[in-house]
Amino acid sequence: MILLGSHVSMNAPDFFLGSAKEAVSYGANTLMLYTGAPQNTKRRPVEELKVGEGWTCLHEHDIREIVIHAPYIINLANTVKPEIFELAVQFLTLELKRSTAMGSKILILHPGAHVGAGVDAGTQSVIKGLNEVLDACPDGMIALETMAGKGSEIGRTFEELAAIYDGVVQNNRLRVCFDTCHIHDAGYDIVHDFDSVIGQFDRLIGKDQIAVFHINDSKNERGSHKDRHANIGEGFIGFDALHAIVHHADFVSVPKILETPYRPDPEHPGQTLPPYKEEIALLR
Repeated sequence: MILLGSHVSMNAPDFFLGSAKEAVSYGANTLMLYTGAPQNTKRRPVEELKVGEGWTCLHEHDIREIVIHAPYIINLANTVKPEIFELAVQFLTLELKRSTAMGSKILILHPGAHVGAGVDAGTQSVIKGLNEVLDACPDGMIALETMAGKGSEIGRTFEELAAIYDGVVQNNRLRVCFDTCHIHDAGYDIVHDFDSVIGQFDRLIGKDQIAVFHINDSKNERGSHKDRHANIGEGFIGFDALHAIVHHADFVSVPKILETPYRPDPEHPGQTLPPYKEEIALLR
């Protein structure tokens, strides 16, 4: 069965129960969420998040797998400001523990940005941070997200991700989140030659390491390094290529998560609506 869902919110007062209901309303059979706002470190105790009620709702609709995304502010690659690295290690450790407590096997992480120190220095910092986090947490896996390559991002090539794998001691607890917009913007031709791209990934890392797909179209031409998501079928990747990825025989059981932009609400100017119900139906 194809696992297809989207990013969903988690807000008071229903918290994870509200997330579950939102996913169900989209016709999803998987979902992704943040344990709190992605731009800060403010977090409520897991005990307050109605985790049990949320899972009851999900199981009633035969949803068995969720993924959690770490906040954007975590930057393990920063060697310029040691306090940023220390915060990243401490908070990522807490997030991995929170993720497993909420029932997610996977925590998605942007590898980080070297902020001018260079890819090698940034990569070694990521490796150091991941080793510390995984040593501190006995459970859960971290999925490194493929990046578009804007600014000083690390993870814009398969080689950069492979270098992290090579340095992490418990790399059996690493996985990859394959973002279609990011991969396209990084320069890989997933429109005309997806199987060759996967072949390259397989040789360097192993296609069995792909634990999540982010399914997004792109507002930019291939190789732009800009990372601007577009709605399904409205960008430079296109519906046919994305549909083929969602239904690819090698990844049927891998969760596919939509992160496409909200659309203007025609009845309420200035407000927006999620596109996920329509896009999930379109891709099924």
